Amino acid sequence: MLGVLLVLTFVAVGIAAAPPLTFTFSNVKANKTATETDSYGINNAGTIAGDYVDSAGVQHAMILAGTKLTSVDNKTCEVETGADGIAFYAINSANAAVGWCVNSKTGLNQGFVYSGGKFAAVNFPKSNGTEATGINDKGWVTGLYLDSSDLQHGFVKKGTKYTSIDAPGDTSTDVYGINNAGDMTVFALTPPAITKPSSTMARPSKRSATPRQARLEALPTPPTTKAP
Repeated sequence: MLGVLLVLTFVAVGIAAAPPLTFTFSNVKANKTATETDSYGINNAGTIAGDYVDSAGVQHAMILAGTKLTSVDNKTCEVETGADGIAFYAINSANAAVGWCVNSKTGLNQGFVYSGGKFAAVNFPKSNGTEATGINDKGWVTGLYLDSSDLQHGFVKKGTKYTSIDAPGDTSTDVYGINNAGDMTVFALTPPAITKPSSTMARPSKRSATPRQARLEALPTPPTTKAP
């Protein structure tokens, strides 16, 4: 009986030392007439990156700073609504946002960085499509691409240099985000149960400058929410 009491006391002390996290939810809406708003990324100033659908059913990329909406379109993108429509997925402290869309001429996914009102292409060399989904304050960009055999790989772009990333033992790697230390969040599929996702974090190894040889640490997959 004493052992049980000691355990309960220890647990109680442990709970007291680590209070539960609390969250405040705020509704995000691009403007009064938007029929859908998707918020995907946020920077340290609270500026949100994502997309919205207007009253005519057309999707636009968005940067939302408080109530100030910057609606963004790219003339090379197909006009679509949904998963293939133009959208921003991350934004850094300099308000540089990354995203992707379907190119209206090639039909391939194309990535880009949007900063200062201008687009800069992010397309892995000789790929069959690129999606840019992460950016840090150094301007390093992450995402995924399809190779010439339409196999999916992750990548990181530092300056003009692209590096391919594959999670060891997994397939369909997607490097979704990156912080200022160069740590990257990675999504991949684990065979043979391809439908079972694997969530990891890639950290650049001190012994190697290439993220392909990065050490992988398992991380829980965070829950995601979609604002109306």
